[in-house]
Amino acid sequence: MADPMTQSGQISSSLNASSTKESTYSVMELVYWRDPKKSAVAFGMSLLVLLSLAIFSIISVLSYLLLALLCVTITFRIYKSVIQAVQKSGEGHPFKGLMEQDLTVQPETFRKYVDVFLTYVNRAVKQIKHLLLVEDLVDSLKLAGFMWLMTYVGAVFNGITILILADVILFSTPPVYDKNKVRMKVCFYIQLLMFVMNLCWLTIFLSFRPRLINTLN
Repeated sequence: MADPMTQSGQISSSLNASSTKESTYSVMELVYWRDPKKSAVAFGMSLLVLLSLAIFSIISVLSYLLLALLCVTITFRIYKSVIQAVQKSGEGHPFKGLMEQDLTVQPETFRKYVDVFLTYVNRAVKQIKHLLLVEDLVDSLKLAGFMWLMTYVGAVFNGITILILADVILFSTPPVYDKNKVRMKVCFYIQLLMFVMNLCWLTIFLSFRPRLINTLN
C-alpha cells in the first residue's frame, strides 16, 4: 500500500503540472492572437502600464488607474440613478449583478497557485545555487559573460525600456512568425547554406594561401 504522503505529493505534482500547462496555454493563446479582442486588451493594457511607469512613479500610476476606474463607475452609477428616477423604474443598483458574484478566493485555488509559485521559486533557487557556487565552471562563466554584456545594455536602456521592448516583441513576433513560418524557414536555410559555403571557400583559400605566396615569390 502506498504511503499517504507519497500519494499527496504525487497528486500535488500532477496538479502543479496541469496548472502550469494551463497557464502556458493561456499565454500562448494571447501572444498568438487566437482571440484578437483578448490579445488587444492584454497588449494595450500592458503597454499602457509600462509607458505610464516610464513617465510616472508606480504610486502615481496606481492612483491614476484607480481614479479613472472610480470616475467611470461613479459616472455610470449617477447616470443610471438619473435614468431610473426619470423613468420611475425599480431596477436597483446598476452593479448588482457584479456585487452578487462570489469573488472570494477558495483555499484550494489559493494553495494550488501557491504550490505552482513555490515550484518556480525552488527551481530558480536551485539554478542560482548551481551558477553562483560554480557547480559547473562553464555555466558560471556563461553567466559572467552574460552579466558583463548586460552592463553595456544597462548603460543604454533602463529596466522599463527593456520591458516595453520585450512586451512589443512578445506580442508582435509570434503572429508574424506564424504567418510567414515557411518563408522564414526557407530564408534561414538559404542563409545557413550561404554561410557554410563561404566558410568552405575561406577554408580552401587559407589552405592554399601559403602555396600561392610561395609560387608568387
